[in-house]
Amino acid sequence: MKRPLLPILVCLIWVLLAIVGPWLSLDPNHIHLQSILQPPGSASFLGFDDLGRPILDRLILGARTSLLVSVWVVGLSAVTGILIGTLTAYIGGWLDLVVVRVIDVFMAFPGILLAIALAGIMGPGINNVVIALSVVGWVGFARQARALTLSVKERDHVAAAVSMGTGTPRIILRHLLPLISAPLIVEATFGIAAVIISEAGLSFLGLGVQPPEASWGSMIRDGARYMLVSPHMVLAPGLALMLVVLSVNLLGDWLRDVMDSRLRQAGSDTC
Repeated sequence: MKRPLLPILVCLIWVLLAIVGPWLSLDPNHIHLQSILQPPGSASFLGFDDLGRPILDRLILGARTSLLVSVWVVGLSAVTGILIGTLTAYIGGWLDLVVVRVIDVFMAFPGILLAIALAGIMGPGINNVVIALSVVGWVGFARQARALTLSVKERDHVAAAVSMGTGTPRIILRHLLPLISAPLIVEATFGIAAVIISEAGLSFLGLGVQPPEASWGSMIRDGARYMLVSPHMVLAPGLALMLVVLSVNLLGDWLRDVMDSRLRQAGSDTC
């Protein structure tokens, strides 16, 4: 299957800029009064914002913010959701019923609205954004992990492990998680794209990263007032956000197709 080279390249550039950004000679918070709202040119490749700050430097700083938030949120959500979904599906009984009802309650509310409410209660800041999005994000992983666990926990090798007296933690780690990991990896890929959008939305509303730190969402918010006179303030972070999210989603689609084809191939080989 053909690899999506352009999405991979965009994702690599995003990750690379986010990692090496602190070691670059950037000055994202320096104010150049003579360059306020100056369009792209020789002084700055992407121009300056309403305070005279270089947009390119702040765009790189925003890439670091989006990467940190997405990695932390998806990591916490995946660990929590997979643990809860797998454990409750394997044990079953009243515990599984309670968890299912909790998942249904969370699924009844739009995730972004619940995240906005939590961020508003806890206050703005990157740490609170991570907590708010993680509280919302674990549900998808738990729901999928539970469904996958129910489909594989009755297999022969799991029954053999139970008959040999293997403990529940070992069965989950050695016999269940390897079978259900592929769809969960794809879920995590799409989760990264969703978190990037959510973080930008919260920052746009003033509930995310606070000044002078940069976020693509807050940059779009600041530039919205100057769309007619300085559209570059919105176009630069907007295009960066669109390219990264689109590339991550295309990469997730490719990863899902690859894993599905391998599963079909494995199934045909066993027939």
